Amino acid sequence: MEQMDVRELGRSDVLSGATGDVARYRERYRIRRIARIGVVLAIIAAFFIYRLASGNPVQFGLPTLPHWITDYAVMWVFILVIIGGALAPVLFAGRSPHVLYRPSEISVGFDDVVGIGVVKDEVVKTLNLFLAYKTFQDRMGGNSRRAILFEGPPGTGKTYMAKAMAREAGVPFLFVSSSAFQSMYYGQTNRKIRSYFKDLRKAARREGGAIGFIEEIDAIAGARSGMRMDPGPRGLLSGAIPGRRQVDKADMREGIAGVVNELLIQMQSFDDPSRTQKVVGLMKDQVNRWLPPSAQLRKHPPARANVLVIGATNRAENLDPALLRPGRFDRSLHFDLPGRAGRREIIDYYLDKKSHTEELDKEDRRDQLAAMTFQYSPVMIEHLFDEALVWSLREGRDEMSWNDLQQAKLTEEIGLKQPVEYTEEEKRTIATHEAGHAVVAYLVGTARKLEVLSIIKRADALGLLAHSATEERFTKTRSELVADIHISFGGMTAEELFFGESGTGPGSDLSAATAVAANMVGAFGMANSLVSFMAIDPSAYGPGLIGRVLADDEGRAAVERILNQAKSDVKQLLDHNRHLVVALRDALLDRDELVGDEILVTLRKAELEQAGVDG
Repeated sequence: MEQMDVRELGRSDVLSGATGDVARYRERYRIRRIARIGVVLAIIAAFFIYRLASGNPVQFGLPTLPHWITDYAVMWVFILVIIGGALAPVLFAGRSPHVLYRPSEISVGFDDVVGIGVVKDEVVKTLNLFLAYKTFQDRMGGNSRRAILFEGPPGTGKTYMAKAMAREAGVPFLFVSSSAFQSMYYGQTNRKIRSYFKDLRKAARREGGAIGFIEEIDAIAGARSGMRMDPGPRGLLSGAIPGRRQVDKADMREGIAGVVNELLIQMQSFDDPSRTQKVVGLMKDQVNRWLPPSAQLRKHPPARANVLVIGATNRAENLDPALLRPGRFDRSLHFDLPGRAGRREIIDYYLDKKSHTEELDKEDRRDQLAAMTFQYSPVMIEHLFDEALVWSLREGRDEMSWNDLQQAKLTEEIGLKQPVEYTEEEKRTIATHEAGHAVVAYLVGTARKLEVLSIIKRADALGLLAHSATEERFTKTRSELVADIHISFGGMTAEELFFGESGTGPGSDLSAATAVAANMVGAFGMANSLVSFMAIDPSAYGPGLIGRVLADDEGRAAVERILNQAKSDVKQLLDHNRHLVVALRDALLDRDELVGDEILVTLRKAELEQAGVDG
């Protein structure tokens, strides 16, 4: 076979099987295996021919044995079965717990991995180095990556990508979960890790390469420096046996450190000689003892096993730092939640596989769906489609519609509809509350898309307004944050305008508005002060930061000023647009739920009617 051009190693598509070093090695190994089998069969055939030619052909059948031998054999078989049954758990406790997948058993390829363009491109280039490891080493002097780390939130495609790599490379895929390494027997966890890497090396030498995948690797590779021993006086004061608690903690620390140490050692074991090489080397050592230095047999360095280990974790910060140095996990790839363009690719991919109405083939609908699924992982998007198909099936249809997707999304995020009977007064209050939210979002919401307006109870929510940004943004201006606070006050203010007072409904709205205002004061410098409360504790972002701001007198006063001003603005806004609140309230009382364009149609109709009255 012709050698490949080294410049092809940097290509963005996978090397063809005919040009990769893995394919060439596999072909040579197959020819050698056939040759070995041919030699063995030739020896057996020669033996049979010799016996036949000498007039003493081989007779097939069971040998005739004396009865006493048969009796003893049965007894020993019985004893061995009993002993084996008792010892089997211990003997097999150290076996590698992996599951072996052949490329033909994996249904996922790179064409099925969508929505993560940059990560996919880097993975392809890493795979090309794996496939052409010998060319890269011999002709360029480089060492291909031994291991890479996939880290990111759950459901972002880490396992999916690893399987696709094994499928495209055409090599065995050894999948194992970190929890499967753990054993109740002392030392067996380390033994399982050794067995796993031994099987990896064997598969790589047999097939030209192998990919190992360790799921949730942080369970066995946590930082060793994170362990601490409790002080002695604490154990004594708590009534514990002196020294007992400290010994247990020390044993636990040593056990975890031992597992991490074993993993670190095995990550350096890809250059270890095979069993055959060890036997041949031992024989040469024995012969060389009798030979002068000038005539001694030469021992060749062991060939490196072409292994690529992939570790997956949701918490890369918890890993031991020694694992992340070059020579172990050489590269860390972050699988983040897809952006809008990525979600659109994922939506197109799954909709091509699932039954749907023609409405979902429209570009604007798919773009709207990509906007609605902000912060969705690929797994969540697929699950959303499956739930929509369930909704369509329940209604006797075999295609999901836009309404099915809306219902599935509400069910997944909030919960199932709960048929409760409101009193007439309570239903009107809830409808007015939600209408207030929607009107404020319509009037001040910068580039907001109103999706669902409902007064149907779901989980703890008596009603809801679902809306999303028409443009995906990762930052917000002060005006946009104030608009979010305005929307939160829409329900409470509408109740006060139409009923003279508000009830307990706005509780969660006030919580959301307070959180936004506290961040404006304590983190974003948007309240006439540039002091950041995050300087006290950078890790306190979120509830911790809000607590710090509200515990500070000046910070609390700044938050109250923002909230009071926002509520005053919303009251004035709704007072001038009562007709919009009334229109949405009456529509909700009539239909319980408005979806998408139904909200806008109701609002614009009310605006036209009011313009006619004013005219």
